[in-house]
Amino acid sequence: MKPDPSTSNDISFADFQSQILQDYETAVISRECSLLGRREVLSGKAKFGIFGDGKELPQLAMARAFQDGDFRSGYYRDQTFMMALGYLSPKEFFHGLYATTDLEKEPMSAGRQMGGHFVTHSLNEDGSWKDLTQQKNSSADISCTAGQMPRLVGLAQASKIYRNVKEIDQTNFSKNGNEVAWGTIGNASTSEGHFFEALNAAGVMQIPMVICIWDDEYGISVPSEYHTTKGNISDALKGFQRTEDKDGFEILKIKGWDYTGLIHAFENAADMARESHVPVLIHVTELTQPQGHSTSGSHERYKSPERLEWERENDCNKRFREWILENGISTEEELKKLEREIKHKVRSAKKEAWSEFLKPHLQAKKELVHLLESVAGQSPNRSFITKIKNDLIAIEEPLKKDLASKSRSGLRYLLGESSPEKKQLQEWVNTFLATTQPKYSSHLYSELPNKATKIDLVAPTYEDTNEEVDGRIILRDNFDALFSKYPEALVFGEDTGNIGDVNQGLEGLQKKYGDMRVSDTGIRETTIIGQGIGLSLRGLRPIAEIQYLDYILYAIQTLSDDLASLMYRTVGKQKAPLIVRTRGHRLEGIWHSGSPMSGLISLLRGMYILTPRNMTQAAGFYNTLMKSDEPALVIESLNGYRLKEKKPTNLGEFCTPIGKVETLKMGADITLLSYGSTLRIVEKVAQDLLEVGIDAEVIDAQSLLPFDLDHDVVKSLKKTNRLLIVDEDVPGGCSAYLLQEILENQKGYRYLDSAPKTLTAKAHRPAYASDGDYFSKPNAEDIFEKAYEIMHEADPNSYPKLR
Repeated sequence: MKPDPSTSNDISFADFQSQILQDYETAVISRECSLLGRREVLSGKAKFGIFGDGKELPQLAMARAFQDGDFRSGYYRDQTFMMALGYLSPKEFFHGLYATTDLEKEPMSAGRQMGGHFVTHSLNEDGSWKDLTQQKNSSADISCTAGQMPRLVGLAQASKIYRNVKEIDQTNFSKNGNEVAWGTIGNASTSEGHFFEALNAAGVMQIPMVICIWDDEYGISVPSEYHTTKGNISDALKGFQRTEDKDGFEILKIKGWDYTGLIHAFENAADMARESHVPVLIHVTELTQPQGHSTSGSHERYKSPERLEWERENDCNKRFREWILENGISTEEELKKLEREIKHKVRSAKKEAWSEFLKPHLQAKKELVHLLESVAGQSPNRSFITKIKNDLIAIEEPLKKDLASKSRSGLRYLLGESSPEKKQLQEWVNTFLATTQPKYSSHLYSELPNKATKIDLVAPTYEDTNEEVDGRIILRDNFDALFSKYPEALVFGEDTGNIGDVNQGLEGLQKKYGDMRVSDTGIRETTIIGQGIGLSLRGLRPIAEIQYLDYILYAIQTLSDDLASLMYRTVGKQKAPLIVRTRGHRLEGIWHSGSPMSGLISLLRGMYILTPRNMTQAAGFYNTLMKSDEPALVIESLNGYRLKEKKPTNLGEFCTPIGKVETLKMGADITLLSYGSTLRIVEKVAQDLLEVGIDAEVIDAQSLLPFDLDHDVVKSLKKTNRLLIVDEDVPGGCSAYLLQEILENQKGYRYLDSAPKTLTAKAHRPAYASDGDYFSKPNAEDIFEKAYEIMHEADPNSYPKLR
């Protein structure tokens, strides 16, 4: 199904005729997959279906214009496009529908995503990059409507970077920036802020992006006039149209059933974007959705009889077929023969996929039935186990959950028994779970030897002098060292470039490295993160700066649904080693002093979350991350830039380890755990506690995701037997997470003589000014009194009541 890259402009009529028939074959295959796919869902074999029927023709045109090295950031209707590129066969389509957990059979996500979500493999087995210039590429889809748009900005910007920054090695990633990033989106989803933010960013940046809007005039049941001003997105966007003296978008509009018009529109869009780096929007209208939005509903409920009749008459495949006949490209008999062959081919693919999906389950079922039968013969609970066995036999098409559930249930009736048969069943259950669970849980983080948590500590080295500098100087000079060492490194954000960030941590670096590598952006946090994702998918090493931690909430959907889940949802076949740099904690005011750590910890599993206490630690984290290739969020201490620190001599080289805590003060009476800006207060309080006879051990968490991989906190508890966690997140937030890690994962409860305690900020957001900080977040007196209270409860005679 792989098309010849030639177009209608430079081939003979015979070749053009062959291309047309090849496209018609792909369109019919895709449609037949959609029709049979819906039936598989309704029969119960598949869980859910969302298909590409009605969008076949424009996707064929897009495939014709799509070249090696190009990237797609797309929409869950694009199955025809993937089939046209040769990346999705009918059998693979059905394996995706059944959620087959074999990546060879289901190369899009090994069953982790529902069908309709597409990806190409960017990485070799060892995690190294494939040559992306020698293949057609698709970034990994997400379901979130318009969620693909922020990433599209970075995918397109990468071509501009590669074209203009000559010192970057383009091998495997670009051919002089000639690649186009193609985005696809449904018309209703253009109502989302992500779409408008990405559109505006691309217009400002002038990057080679083509946005394709599939317009069927509905968003599930809601017609366009409820979604879009003027009921028409290209009309609404006329202000973005470029002119002779003003940059902007080129906007094209074409009907979705017009084959030759579509071919030429997509060719023209590709040429403009590829050669001149002009962003283009193609509004494809008069499309249909023959089976409705998805298998969860019927469009007959909300479309009028007239609309349904119009859709039947203007179905793009039907119009394409009529055009083929009208122009003598094929005959009715030839097309009918082809269509019969396609129906047989797709049905056979469906049958083979289902058989392959079931085969390992049936084999495991056979083994388990035998084991249950054997163990029942030796057990006084024979009747109960036999019922479980018979229930399993009755499941003709078992799933993995059926096998796990029945086998584990059987063990309950063997409590207190001892026999070789029981041991065999136990071993079967343990082996089954050990081999099955990774099919659903692997690759949340890298599983390769160079993963970030394997980068060892490299301590800062110092000259024999007591001279200290502002913390920001250490950051600035360390970034300078990194930018010199890694030509592919770049940083961008609000106020990042010209003034060197709001705290001067990048002072002078734009002048030294140019505005392509150290650059300003507009106020648009979502697409700042999207830039970073797209750039890192194409081999660059971006640092995306979010000015303050509070502002990261604007980008949390993109961080959570796209970046954090990327390695997981591609089963390690794509990576985006984006570093997100921000600053926060202990400032003033409701929207400038937040510490939403519990939300970040919950939503960003798949990223590292790092909370350095000073700028030397922060610089060390950046050095560590640049040696690896995983995404991370680094939260610098906002009130630490002007605090004095001793400047290391090995800038760009020393590494702060990820997943390690650091003990800053040894003690025997109580363990105090904290991180970030609050830690400095804890350190001071530890000295104050010595005055009342309390010797506290102070530990810096440093890394929240992951936390304390070596279980050093529990080693501290073995000495002190008491624990206080101090945190400026809300009650039940990050401190509760840390407590769970220590008590459950490290089994720290075994060494406690007093109840573990947490001290957090108040439940409300912090109020303004110094008094607001004092009465909203843990202060020195709060920490002192909480630690003293724990000691008072343990030994009231030695530590009489304070107040």
